Amino acid sequence: MVMRALIAGCGGYLPPLRLSNDELAARHGLETSDAWIQERTGIKFRHVAAPDEAASDLAAAAARAALADAGVPAAQVDGIIVATTTPDSGFPATAARVQAKIGAGPGFAFDITAACTGFIYGLSIAEAMMRSGHARQVLVIGAEVYTRIVDWTDRGTCVLFGDGAGAVLLSAGEGAGTNKDRGLLSTHLHADGRHGDILVIEGGAGSTGGTGLLRMAGKEVFRHAVSKLAAVVDEALAANGLTHADIDWLVPHQANQRIIEAMGKKLNLQPGRVVVTVDRHANTSAASIPLALAEARGDGRIKNGDLVVVEAIGGGLTWGSAIARF
Repeated sequence: MVMRALIAGCGGYLPPLRLSNDELAARHGLETSDAWIQERTGIKFRHVAAPDEAASDLAAAAARAALADAGVPAAQVDGIIVATTTPDSGFPATAARVQAKIGAGPGFAFDITAACTGFIYGLSIAEAMMRSGHARQVLVIGAEVYTRIVDWTDRGTCVLFGDGAGAVLLSAGEGAGTNKDRGLLSTHLHADGRHGDILVIEGGAGSTGGTGLLRMAGKEVFRHAVSKLAAVVDEALAANGLTHADIDWLVPHQANQRIIEAMGKKLNLQPGRVVVTVDRHANTSAASIPLALAEARGDGRIKNGDLVVVEAIGGGLTWGSAIARF
């Protein structure tokens, strides 16, 4: 028998304020239109955090939803990992803020920064800690308030992003060590810092003394995205003796409709087997995959026994995939 990290609960949170493309353009005086944005990105709406909402508030709401879904009290949580590039502060970690807000026990709590791939990095770290016996119940959360760091004069980037948080509760369980086991079967992580400047948040406490705005070379990111994502999904399938035909659901990072469609075609998946939420809440970076998981699990699409593949690419560049059976 082997230890498996089971996905015991999923939860998500989106701030109440929802802006359409036309509302966004009017609010910030942008020369753009709903048709232009939808044609290029597939995005119709995004959510915006209230002035008094921080990343930890969004993360705590998603965490509570995941715990409720799992039927596990916060006091039983051994650790919290928050993937975010928009933390409340340099320190304490956003995860520590979440720990206090949800009333979790005095286990570990820390943040990781891997941009849009952060949630998958968090899954990998949590699984490793569970395998080593450090924890049995771990919350992995992606939480972002990107509307605080976009340049509202740059229509090429500001229309792409929104705020939100998603969470999963991983619980330790036993498996036979085969690809029929429930839980995480494997995770696969990569980075290439040579391309760090094509998707970057300017500045930082250790360089300029403060955080700047998000900058992106969109065409360059797109060029890397499809090839790297297809390769890392194939890597995960090969590691588990699986093929494209074994995939029940692809839950991709929700960055751009074109990238999502290209990935579905690469994997020979029917559109109905790809979970898409980017149209309704735009790119929420590290939060996008757990938000999509929470929606598809909550509405009954993802059922027990289904094989789910997640993949993402983000600033770093970082990219990765994970395979799990629910």
